[in-house]
Amino acid sequence: MRQFISIALAAILLAGCAKKDESGVKCIWDQGYSAFPSITRYQDAYYVTFREGAGHVFDENGIAAGKTRILRSKDCERWESVALLSKEGYDLRDPKLSVTPDGRLMVIQGGSVYVDKVLQKQIPQVSFSSDGRTFSDPEPADYPLHDGFAWFWRMTWCDGTGYTVSYGKSDSGKLELLKTTDGLRFDKISDIELDGFPNETTVRFLPDGRMVLLIRRDQGDKKAYLGVSEAPYTDWKLVPLAFHVGGPEMAVLPDGSLLIGGRGYLEDGEPKTCLWKGSADGQFELWKTLPSGGDNSYPGFLVEDGSLKVVYYSSHELTFPDGRSRAGIYLARIPLD
Repeated sequence: MRQFISIALAAILLAGCAKKDESGVKCIWDQGYSAFPSITRYQDAYYVTFREGAGHVFDENGIAAGKTRILRSKDCERWESVALLSKEGYDLRDPKLSVTPDGRLMVIQGGSVYVDKVLQKQIPQVSFSSDGRTFSDPEPADYPLHDGFAWFWRMTWCDGTGYTVSYGKSDSGKLELLKTTDGLRFDKISDIELDGFPNETTVRFLPDGRMVLLIRRDQGDKKAYLGVSEAPYTDWKLVPLAFHVGGPEMAVLPDGSLLIGGRGYLEDGEPKTCLWKGSADGQFELWKTLPSGGDNSYPGFLVEDGSLKVVYYSSHELTFPDGRSRAGIYLARIPLD
């Protein structure tokens, strides 16, 4: 009976979550405290992954034990859960999807270990699937960690090589561009030195082959930066933007322009999930603000067939039974013309 009640309650939650607002944005998952999503197309379906836990970091007992939920859909309307990854003693966070050159669906995720709410180490974890339904257990990436603190933000594959940027402690002032061919072993290409605690960084490629980075900063003026470099990606031109970006995502559009997204702060100071359009010279204009509020943002982009799919999380309309706000996963479908 208890299992039946739990299933029924979950069904009610999902039914309430499935409503679209006037802008076409839809809540696709609202169990627990769900945040930090990513989206991709794999084989014949869409996949969304995110951290599912009891709070932004800790539960009511001070334990951080986030898990990686993976959803699958044929049409972006009806979603099913195909996996819930966990690792004993670890808080899995910021899972990001990519497709490896040999055709596997890859999940890269942060692995944090806390003792009495004090962070002890951060070890990136990776999981793989060959069918989109069965995933390997999270295992540590093979990379020489700095004092046990490293974070791989997002994977981008190009010509058989995967690229990511690692960051560590806030006093390092340094990012490391890494590469891999198998998704397990990572080697350093170059250092990117920047003040203001640079951290979450998305890697993309411009039509002319140059690599472009979108870098979050959380100290000093906190303004985001673009990093641009030609191969072999060791000489970086760093371009400041006019605003802060939390949870940075970036896409190169068919015309070569850039679309970036993340947590932005409007004139009233309220955090919103924002999208900006611009170019690699650092000139951007606010394009759209998605329905959001409270703890929110960390969008994931999928550009296909002249449209943009954006997944993000927000806590602007959901609550726990005790009245505390909680975050759910939202999907927006936006024409690019």
